[in-house]
Amino acid sequence: MAQKKNRVKVLIIILIFIVYFFTAARPVHKETVLSFRWIKSLAASPQASYLQEENKSAENNSGVLSDTLLPFTLGSRFGYVDAQGQFAINRAKINDIYLSPNMWTEYPAEPANIVINNIIDDTKINIENTRGYPILLDNRIFILGSEQNSLSQISENGNVLWTYEFGAPLTCMDAASDLVVTGSLDGAVEVFNGKGERVYYFEPGGSRYSVILGCAVSKNGSHIGIVCGVEQQRFLLFERFGSAGGEYKVIYHESVGDGFRRPVHILFADNDRRVVFERVGGLGCYTIKSRRGIFIPLEGNVAAVDGSGNQGVFFLITSHPAEEKRFTGIQFPREGVFGFLGNAEADLVFLRASFKSDNVFLGRRNSTLVTGGGTALISFSLEEK
Repeated sequence: MAQKKNRVKVLIIILIFIVYFFTAARPVHKETVLSFRWIKSLAASPQASYLQEENKSAENNSGVLSDTLLPFTLGSRFGYVDAQGQFAINRAKINDIYLSPNMWTEYPAEPANIVINNIIDDTKINIENTRGYPILLDNRIFILGSEQNSLSQISENGNVLWTYEFGAPLTCMDAASDLVVTGSLDGAVEVFNGKGERVYYFEPGGSRYSVILGCAVSKNGSHIGIVCGVEQQRFLLFERFGSAGGEYKVIYHESVGDGFRRPVHILFADNDRRVVFERVGGLGCYTIKSRRGIFIPLEGNVAAVDGSGNQGVFFLITSHPAEEKRFTGIQFPREGVFGFLGNAEADLVFLRASFKSDNVFLGRRNSTLVTGGGTALISFSLEEK
């Protein structure tokens, strides 16, 4: 009888151990670290392109290089740099600059014509009698009218494809998947297809001032995020339903306080899995799959963001008094079957570094991170260890 009781006790202990092992055990996740790659002085580096002349004659060369070169603007200089720290373009700014991954333009305060160049520094398009300002998005060329209340798309030969007149000046714009999303001073959100036809219109309202302060569209065009209004300010996420160019509906909205009275950063990150947006006191982050929003507290004002957030990691630079800047790394919360796993929202910041500079740059291409201040760029690679 005593032996039978002992066996029962042993079985109970084994059962408790098994239950504890499967319920309490957690996988050990690799940590994301930054490995130093190079540092370059913009003033000391040669201004001439490192590209060979024979490569310049290749018809598709700029398209290939746009996947490897990162555009940068830092202080009085601009250009394109690759993952090894070699410059395709590195020169001083004379006028305003607009850079995209595969083309760029420099233009005066009141341009009579605009020259669009590719990243191998060849003239691509010469647009005459523009009466507006260039916007280069989604491998497309747009002209914002001088009064900021009209938008035109320009073809590859410099002709106007379409023009749309708005009821108020535009305050933000984004483009992807052959769509254009705009927000205006009167609080209207409008979506256009590739032909310039308006396919959606929405006025969020609900605030004392109904201005649209930021807008973004996902790479596949399925979601749109906006930050709108002052007193109260709100974040709204739209999801497309019906046809590819069809209607959108609001699937999430959140009040974020009285809010800013200026344009705010908003973007789709981590391969469109999340929307990250600037809000008073930090960042908002909404995960589309789990339909959950979190608040990540931060000090200072957002000066630059990496624009990617891939690999579940997001970087930004904040600005503080006395020209102090802070480089910050954020680990997005991991998702499990029953929701988020890991640390509390305030503990998602895994990296902080302070430096002093009156101007900053932050860019990212895949696992290569490039940041800078003053007249120098520094590069790191993202690794898991």
